Amino acid sequence: MKKILERFLEYVKIDTQSADNADVVPSTDGQFTLAKKLVKELEELGVEANMDEHACVIAKIPANIEKSKSGKAIPAIGFLAHLDTSPDCSGHDVKPKIHENYDGISKIIINEELGKFISPDTNRILSCYEGNTIVTSDGTTLLGADNKAGISIIMTMLEYLKENPDFKHGEIRIAFTPDEEVQGGMSVFDIKGFGADFAFTVDGDGVGEFNHETFNAAGATVTFKGVCIHPGAAKDKLINPVILLAEFVAMLPKDELPETTEGREGFYYPYEASANEEGAKLEFLLRDFDSENIEHRKDVLKEITNKLNEKWGGEYVTLETEYQYSNMNDYFKGSEHIIENAIRAYKECGIKNPDIVAIRGGTDGSHLSKNGLPTPNIFTGGHNFHSATEFCSVEGMEWSSRILLKILEIYANE
Repeated sequence: MKKILERFLEYVKIDTQSADNADVVPSTDGQFTLAKKLVKELEELGVEANMDEHACVIAKIPANIEKSKSGKAIPAIGFLAHLDTSPDCSGHDVKPKIHENYDGISKIIINEELGKFISPDTNRILSCYEGNTIVTSDGTTLLGADNKAGISIIMTMLEYLKENPDFKHGEIRIAFTPDEEVQGGMSVFDIKGFGADFAFTVDGDGVGEFNHETFNAAGATVTFKGVCIHPGAAKDKLINPVILLAEFVAMLPKDELPETTEGREGFYYPYEASANEEGAKLEFLLRDFDSENIEHRKDVLKEITNKLNEKWGGEYVTLETEYQYSNMNDYFKGSEHIIENAIRAYKECGIKNPDIVAIRGGTDGSHLSKNGLPTPNIFTGGHNFHSATEFCSVEGMEWSSRILLKILEIYANE
């Protein structure tokens, strides 16, 4: 059996970094490279697999039993992971480093020359991985555990099924999808053709974490125009877009920004600005777990817009908002068994107190759940995603793979 670490090291060395603002899916050719490799490996495992023009890999494993032990129909269960890595940190020429039998207290030196390390002092979760094999990059790139750990976990599960044909299960659907990091992959994903009754993304963080709730998300663009005039003759005439932008930011609730919120608190995030004497633009992310609060946040931006226009005596500020994704928890009504059985699988695999975490972000599961495929999220054993200090526990990946098998077992034995 191919070890999960061996798979993982092969996958992370393939550059699949996605690109912002691309007009095609996938946004980068490297995602095709990994997708083709996965199709080949799936076929070697005897699994029917296909890759479409968007590098989306779909695999179908037929059931080997007709009914569950109690005579129930067994649902078709899907597992998904994404091919791409984040554009926030380079994914080119990843050089993974293996740190065996971590002692739980020492610094892990990633790159001594660059002064890159991870330590329990700043990454308290590290102490939980005593005795584990930890994988990092060499500190010049991200690692790519997000989400090649998820791919490795799913592939290891499938290899187990091949080598253990007596393991009873219903229909299984697998998808490896592009451009999750730039919110493009789900736009081309055929949910109906996937054929699952429900699914799980394997795209979470540390061992024991389980996610069935995400932010609701919206974007906003505020545009400022002014009246341009020579500054020497500007009194009572100049309307400066740079000043308008600064006043807009100053009117935001200061205790509702990313740097002042945590847990279940939402926020306004002004993350990009451009300005000159003729015009300015400000880009926002709006996030909240409550859909009504997202609408309230839009209203707050509209109120600030109106106040500035009233102050300056014209339509100098305009606001546009757009939907991005929904809290997937809103779409589990009537399908609570998915969450209940996943938590049961964690416990039966030795995680007695699963860490139920509301994601301060989104996953592909947000889109899938909204569009009729309930899809919570399972951990990978990875941390510090999108950064040069990203790391992943090999034992964490193995644990996650066992949980996928346990979920299949639970539904077969109902």
